[in-house]
Amino acid sequence: MNDDVVYLDNAATSYPKPYKVYEEIQKYLMYYCANPGRGGHKMAIYAGNAIYEARKDIAGFFNINNPLRLCFTKNATEALNIVIKGILKPGDHVITTSMEHNSVLRPLKYVEKCLGVEVTIVWGNNFGEIDADSIRRSIKKNTVLIAASLSSNVNGTILPIEEIGSISRENGLMFLLDSAQEAGSINIDVVKMNVDFLAFSGHKGLLGPPGTGGLYVRDGINLKPLLHGGTGSNSKSSEQPELMPDLLESGTINLPGVVGLATGIRFIRNIGIENIAYYKQLLLKRFYESIKDIKGIKIYSLTDNSKNSGILAINFSGFDSSEIASILDTQYGIATRGGFHCAPLAHETLGTEKQGLVRFSIGCFNTIEEIDYAANALKAISGKLVQ
Repeated sequence: MNDDVVYLDNAATSYPKPYKVYEEIQKYLMYYCANPGRGGHKMAIYAGNAIYEARKDIAGFFNINNPLRLCFTKNATEALNIVIKGILKPGDHVITTSMEHNSVLRPLKYVEKCLGVEVTIVWGNNFGEIDADSIRRSIKKNTVLIAASLSSNVNGTILPIEEIGSISRENGLMFLLDSAQEAGSINIDVVKMNVDFLAFSGHKGLLGPPGTGGLYVRDGINLKPLLHGGTGSNSKSSEQPELMPDLLESGTINLPGVVGLATGIRFIRNIGIENIAYYKQLLLKRFYESIKDIKGIKIYSLTDNSKNSGILAINFSGFDSSEIASILDTQYGIATRGGFHCAPLAHETLGTEKQGLVRFSIGCFNTIEEIDYAANALKAISGKLVQ
């Protein structure tokens, strides 16, 4: 770990990773760096077995009954694009929320502009909380999909996913869940939550390396692939295989990344996802209590354990958020994210569309000492800047 940095930017990418993740990636690259499905030699077979075990373990983590319904992608953005561009057609209607990341909003804007898909955005309150009944009231005769995130990447607000999933199922709609934020701290059960499509990122709460992610597609749903190409299967045909996961996995998978991702998930299982969530909430509560009365600070995050994924978003009145983030970095060695967070409607919801905000995002490897240090840094900044 970099001892010179207090890392509080885990909503962007978690750091550090469990040491075992580094070991397994290196082991793959050094000893069985071959291409599964593209060769019959021992190394290729070993690599194929590693991918199979990873797919099985990751599927089990989300209660996906059939691991073959899980395909690997390079990130959640790719997974979301596969669904949005692969299921919607002209005249369809989609419901989403104001707290979505651009990885949802931009593909929806594309299909709205280019295919004539109708998009309804349900707006949150001042903290980005979404009323599930507002989603229910937005359903039309041509509604086919509800797309929502597990929690906001901007201020950590958790959305009522189980309610949204139930509404979707009751009305015969498909439900796309973007779990890039908070997968790894909240238990995701695709059956219980009535999830038809699950997009996830590997490099955040799941503790895997960058360039990893995946997509679950419920049995009985067919998608148009975003990419066509080699899959290592049915190689005599020039047509894309229709079976999963080959349908959506053209080209060589990020094999060392997938192995690292599966190792991160096994680490989470060993520690216990409930224990990770509890620890993060303890740190979040301590941080909030330490800074809530600092002069000049405004807090945009809820601190209720059931409503926040582990983010404290703040501003100093009268100062640009990027300026504060820069001071934290250069003068105190604290890594945060200032500015705008690839979620323009979320900033509009929170009222931070002009100055952005400073996001402190807590990970399972942060310590009490780091939280106290960050709080003291904000007190010092307030003493220097706020009159």
